[in-house]
Amino acid sequence: MSWADDDTPPPADLHPEIPHPARMYDYYLGGKDNFPADRAAAEKVLSFGPLVRISALANRAFLQRAVGHLAELGIDQFLDIGTGIPTAGNTHEVAQRVNPSARVAYLDNDPIVLVHSRALLAAASQGTATVLQADLRDPAAILADPQVRQLLDLGKPVALLLFAVLHFIDEADDPHTIVRTLVDALPSGSYLALSHATGDFATEADAAKGPSVYRSASAQLTMRTKAEVARFFDGLELLEPGLVTAPQWRPDQPAEDTDAQVAIWAAVGRKP
Repeated sequence: MSWADDDTPPPADLHPEIPHPARMYDYYLGGKDNFPADRAAAEKVLSFGPLVRISALANRAFLQRAVGHLAELGIDQFLDIGTGIPTAGNTHEVAQRVNPSARVAYLDNDPIVLVHSRALLAAASQGTATVLQADLRDPAAILADPQVRQLLDLGKPVALLLFAVLHFIDEADDPHTIVRTLVDALPSGSYLALSHATGDFATEADAAKGPSVYRSASAQLTMRTKAEVARFFDGLELLEPGLVTAPQWRPDQPAEDTDAQVAIWAAVGRKP
């Protein structure tokens, strides 16, 4: 059930009157866990760039391929930050198809994400997945969280997942240092998988339209160039095919969407 299907007013702490990127993303994916303000903002973004929905679907498909590949490489611990609203093919579902004992810690700063994630995880294997409220802008708190440390052994390889979340971190919050702090805390053999929106394939005027809508949302959108995204992988060994747009990363079949249609950089890197 979604809030949209219920006549009961949503809890005030969900701030339904303020568009939230996680709920807007849910709307792009065809979900129902969003409010009128989220739908209005998302439709405005789509009016500027109808390919946003294609990008969202391509990003989700990249998540599933990356998680599946990491599980096949033997990774059985996943730290998934900025998870968004649960939908089909979540990290624990993909990883546990390969390894039923794989463990996933989901972290997000949105109360509605926690509500729906916890309902979803009620059906998950006991003790293999948990969802916590945390803010990516405070990586030290994430690393010190006792529930994270109870589920994950940070002394063994971990896959750090940052799918479509870093573009909601302003330059003032120094996203590259945030990622470096998290990666530095993980042992050799760990992986970083991330995706990030870019304006590299748009005109300057068009690239500014999406971020302008998010100015009224709870998080701002900062698109970054390929070079800026590549910096997140400094010191890591990129898996083939390197830093590419989401549909080009190990596609199950020849990618139909072009770089310009998707405009999301994606990669997976290993910590040596």
